[in-house]
Order: sequence, then structure tokens, then C-alpha cells
Amino acid sequence: MIACAPRLEAIALPGLPIVSPGDDLAVLIAGGLVRADLALRDGDVLVIASKLVSRAEGQFVDVGATEPSRRAHELAARTGHDPRHVEIILRESVALSRAAPGVLIVRHRLGFVVANAGVDFSNAQPPAAVAARGRGPWALTLPLHPDGTAVKLRAALGAERSIGVVISDSFGRPFRLGSVGAAIGSAGVPALHDQRGRKDLFGRTLEHTVTALADQIAAVADLVAGQADEGRGVVLIRGLQFPADGGGAAGLVRPATEDIYA
Repeated sequence: MIACAPRLEAIALPGLPIVSPGDDLAVLIAGGLVRADLALRDGDVLVIASKLVSRAEGQFVDVGATEPSRRAHELAARTGHDPRHVEIILRESVALSRAAPGVLIVRHRLGFVVANAGVDFSNAQPPAAVAARGRGPWALTLPLHPDGTAVKLRAALGAERSIGVVISDSFGRPFRLGSVGAAIGSAGVPALHDQRGRKDLFGRTLEHTVTALADQIAAVADLVAGQADEGRGVVLIRGLQFPADGGGAAGLVRPATEDIYA
């Protein structure tokens, strides 16, 4: 059973270093828990910024060394983007949804629809050894298999407890300004909370209420993690109740056949 909590805690783990390719995120997170004097409890959820995973995986792309395709040049002319940036976006995408001045919306290889395929230039500077081999500037792409990474981190960090792991990124939303934290990977916590069949305060049966639990958790963590130079890439969410769940964030993706805006 999933229970809405009357009170939640969101605690950023202190002292996390800048992640480099090959770093063991489980070891780094465990160190953060020790520094914060925190022991994991049943029901805790660790929310990890996707950028930490991307950096550990070495998902750095040398923009200066990227050769744009003809398609990239065509879309760059329509959007005003750097053709090299567009080429990186296309390599991370499986379909184009919208292209307009300043806007390139695609279906990412992981299935979700997002601006610029999640390709990011903020906090994307690689370690000196990597930077020395390229021209720059540098971009970061999203993790290769975030659901799988969440499963591995959960096993490494929560072997003695029933915890959840969410890998988060910042997404914009159709018809709304601004970005919010969203789950691109998860393990141990249900991605969706199906409340159909429950009763409201007046006894009416809920017919359509399915909430995106993993996204809600990511959005809460985003309030604490920040987006700039805070260095709070891992946040512990405490106070939820949920059953252990093997499904991942891929379950949040609306099937392409049901996407009326594609």
C-alpha cells in the first residue's frame, strides 16, 4: 500500500565531490550518508541527479569535434541552434516532435519526449585528462540505462533495507513555463500510484486518478538539490510508505500510439 505522508523530509547529502568517469556512485553516496550521520531506513528514497550518473559513465561529448549532418544543418537553420548541438541531439533521439525558433522537441532514445534530448552544457566540464583530448566546449548526454543503474545502486546501498532509488532530471512541460524534477530512472519505488477504485471524501469512486509517484519524489528533491552551483546531487526523501516495486521509470512513458501531440 502507498500512503500519502503528512510530513516529508528532504535532506541533501553533504560533501559529494565532482564526479569523474569511473567513479563508484554507491561509494560516494555511502560517504555522504556517513557525513550527514544518516542511516537508511525502510521507506527512504535516494534521489540522484542524472548528471552524476552521466559523469560517472563518461557521457561527455566534445561539441567542437562533432561533425553536423545535413539534417542537423537544416534543423539548425530553423531553430537557431548550433548545428553541432543539433547533431548531438539527433544522435540521442528516435523521432522529432517539434522544431521552431529556439525549440527542438524530440522523442529521446529512452522513450520520453523532451527538449534538446536532455543534452546539457551546465556542469558538463570533464576532468582535465578528458578535456585535454578534445577541443571543447563540452556537453553531457543522459545516462545510458537509468533504470538499470537505479537497480544496481539500490542493491549496493539498500541491501539491508527496503529503499527506493530515483534518478532525476529537469524537464520542461507542455503548456507550462519552467522546469521541474522528473524521474528518468527508478527502482524499489512504484513509478505510478494507481488510485482508481478508491473513494473520495464524499464516497465517489475515483475513476482516472493515477499519480506519477516517481516524478513527484523527483520534484520534491529538486527543491533541495538546486540547479546551479549548489553541489547537492543526492537527496534523501524520508516519510513515504510504499511497497517494494520492480518496475522502473520507463513505465511513466506514454506509448507513442497514445501521444496525441506527436
